[in-house]
Amino acid sequence: MAKNSYFQFKQFTVHQDLCAMKVCTDACVLGAWASLAEHGRILDIGAGTGLLSLMAAQRFQHATIDAVELDHGAYSQAVENIAKSPFSDRIRVFHTAIQDFKPDYQYNSIITNPPFFQSDLLSPNGLKNQAHHATTLTFDALLASIDRLLVADGHFHILLPTEEAVVFGNKATVLGWSMCRKLTLRHNKQKKPFRTLMTFGRSYLTDNQLYERLLDIYEADTQTYDPEFKALMKHFYMIF
Repeated sequence: MAKNSYFQFKQFTVHQDLCAMKVCTDACVLGAWASLAEHGRILDIGAGTGLLSLMAAQRFQHATIDAVELDHGAYSQAVENIAKSPFSDRIRVFHTAIQDFKPDYQYNSIITNPPFFQSDLLSPNGLKNQAHHATTLTFDALLASIDRLLVADGHFHILLPTEEAVVFGNKATVLGWSMCRKLTLRHNKQKKPFRTLMTFGRSYLTDNQLYERLLDIYEADTQTYDPEFKALMKHFYMIF
């Protein structure tokens, strides 16, 4: 996906010039795939441009969404993007770390595309380090915040690189979370999977069988979009 100053979706526009991390295909897949609360409260942890909050508002028309973003530039961008969208009355953005975020209520659903590299070498770009690497939000801290903010029978949805997803999944399982949905994303059949999308609930309240899928972005020719990918993204991408 091109790193332009903005990305035009069917019902909203995402400007991204103030954000280190731009709109990317895998985050769009998470926004279209996650099964969130239709009539409840949704929390977007690490809102960035506000993309996931906007996608959630489009899909779930009776939900209210809170978005939390630590970086000042990204926070300002999310506020701008949401204010100019048709969903501004249902989304609020908070400029804080999730560890310090203490609302008077809990959420029915949580969605997050967090900083994910727990041990890789850091980039010279400080903002990208904060966005890519867990310099401000470790998996342990993220899971603790989710546990505090999610209702007892709620679910959270997370996007991670495939190797990091294994680490995160193991940590979540030890803490009593149960994975009930999993989507593995790859560019095409010739490529290895590069992202994993997961849904978790509390294991002591659910006895779900894991529902797994594999999704290709492109067909074997690497240029034609896969039909399942097109079906998932058709309500958002202008090209479909």
